[in-house]
Parts: sequence; structure tokens; C-alpha cells
Amino acid sequence: MNPELSVSRRTRSTPFTSRVEAAGVKGYTVYNHTLLATKFRSVEEDYWHLCEHVQVWDVSAEKQVAISGPDAYRLIQLMTPRDLSKARIGRCFYVPLCNPQGGIVNDPIAIKLTENDWWLSIADTDVMLWAQGLAIGFNLDVSVSEPDVWPVAVQGPKAEDLMARVFGESVRDIKFFNIQPMYYKGVAMQVARSGWSKQGGFEIYVNDESLALPLWDELFAKGEDLNVGPGCPNLIERVESGLLSLGNDMGYDTTPFECGLNQYVNLDADVDSLSLPALRKHVPQQQLMGVVIDQACALTTLNVTADGQDVGEITSHAFSPKYGVHLAFVLCSLPALGAHLSIDVHTQIGMLKGQLTPLPFNFDALNLIPKART
Repeated sequence: MNPELSVSRRTRSTPFTSRVEAAGVKGYTVYNHTLLATKFRSVEEDYWHLCEHVQVWDVSAEKQVAISGPDAYRLIQLMTPRDLSKARIGRCFYVPLCNPQGGIVNDPIAIKLTENDWWLSIADTDVMLWAQGLAIGFNLDVSVSEPDVWPVAVQGPKAEDLMARVFGESVRDIKFFNIQPMYYKGVAMQVARSGWSKQGGFEIYVNDESLALPLWDELFAKGEDLNVGPGCPNLIERVESGLLSLGNDMGYDTTPFECGLNQYVNLDADVDSLSLPALRKHVPQQQLMGVVIDQACALTTLNVTADGQDVGEITSHAFSPKYGVHLAFVLCSLPALGAHLSIDVHTQIGMLKGQLTPLPFNFDALNLIPKART
């Protein structure tokens, strides 16, 4: 049995918490000092429901760091090695935030609302404190704050139909990683086509606490025939999709190159970035890779070996009911791994071979065929 999570005033609830609990949440984690659901039915049942229908997620833990003022772009550019100099208003950008050594501090979505107003929709570290420190240290003309915004995500293959019923048909025109204000009961809320799944969907940045529960209830009322249900970021879907988790798969001790995030680092960009000097000289010593084990298994240790030598550590893993294999991410030491194409994984039924593969998983190249749900 898992230990109990003791919730106090230091652990922030959200405007949606009462509905999340009424929906039968069975597990929480703490993310940005805020409750984040981890399970409703079971992880596998939540997975299938997400892949087949539509879910409403309370992702208020996805805090916004608002950076406003004439130097807003300069501050954000200092924090990331991705070139944002040509960023357009109304766009969302996945950006690794890196320290001067090139280590990953956070991997938020940067949202450009106006020329001088940005949001960083952050993962689980205290980015606001770092941004405030940089603003003071570089004497930048900006304000850095955490506004009262509580995102709710609508995810799954039927998400667009449900969103159109609540916000109108024009919501269908929002392109992937674009954001624009949409009106709910006369209040403008930013809506983006985004979310922490590969099943498609939207995130609604609720900015009026009094409208949180009416919005939640309307999404459920208008989605009944779509089999709408409560949900949350799902481990199985995340691993299948190759979506990385800060603090699990990457962090201060890994660089974007070591996590397969090369496309978000612009080494030749003529921008002022704290991390680019180090990243230009960086030679990766480790690499996050995918692992496929051809049967379900329970791991006894996260360490993996090759020819009896430790070569890395599993950072996330789950059994995929769709493909009938156990999938994992493993952070490998490149010198120790050498030319090995497989690793040994320690399980309750003994040592099993795991096939190494690049991330995200290419199931066609791996000759893995989706199975019908049983």
C-alpha cells in the first residue's frame, strides 16, 4: 500500500478540487506545491478512456509565470537556448530553460501574449524565483509574477467536438500550439491547442475563479454523449508518446542534447542566452533512450546493465496494453554503454533483455502492431 499524502495549507488546492474529488480521484501528487490528480479509475482504464473518448483535467498545478515589461523578451531569452527573437504573438513555444552550465531548470511552454507580455507555463520547479533573481541581477525593466490563472485541459480524440459545444465552432480554427482569447460567459480566457498528451486537445487558462466550477460542469453536461470523464496526465500514454517529465527523465544534471531536445537549442543564434556558451562546447556523456521489453514485468531495480556492468538507470516506465510490451526511458552512460544495442533489466522473474531505441518510440520501425482492447 502506498503511504498517505498529508495535505496541509502548504499544499495548494485549486478551484476545481471539489469536482475532482467528487469524480472519485484515487491518487494525487504534489506539483508546483499544488495538488495534481494521478489516477481516477486505474492507470490503465484512464489510459484507454483518454485514447478513445475525451477527458477534463484539472492542471492548475501548471502555474503561469507572467513576465511583463519592455525587457520581457530579453529575460526569457536569457533563460533558454532556443532562439525566440522571431516569436509571433499568439504562439506557444516549447522551451528548455537552462542554467549557465547547460543543465535543464524547467521545460515550460512559453506563450507570447503581446510584445511585452509573456507567460511561462511551467513544469515542477520554482521558475518564478529564478526569473525574479535574473531580473534583479541584470537590472531588467520587467515585472515577474504568478497570476491567478488555473488551467483546465480537455484531452482526447473527441476534445474538439466538446470544446466547440462550449466555446463555439471558431475554436476549431485554433491551430496546434496557437493561443487566442475565447469568451466564456462574457469573460475572455486564453485557449490553446495544446496539452500533455498526444491524443489531441486544448488547454483553457481560466482567469476568473467564479467561473471555474460552471465551466467544469458545462464541459461534463455537454459531453455526456461523448463519454466525457475526469482525467489527468497518464503515465502509460506519456511513455508511449515519448513525453518527458522534469525531475524524472531530466533535470539540472542533464542537458537538452542528452535528453533528445536538440531541436530546441539554436547553437548558431545571435542571442543573449545564459546557457548557449556552455552548450556550444558541450560533449554529451549520457543519453536518454527508449527501451522495449517484450513482456510485462515488475522491475526490482532501476539500474540496468550490459555484460554485467552498470550502464544506466531507468527514469520512467510502463506496460503498454496497446502494444503488449513494457516500455521505458533509460538514461545511459555513453562511455559505459559503448556499442551495445540492448541492456539487461532486473525484474521479479529474472533478468530480461531490453532493446534500445531512439525516442520517441517509432512503433512501425519496431514492428509493433497495436492490439485491440480486450
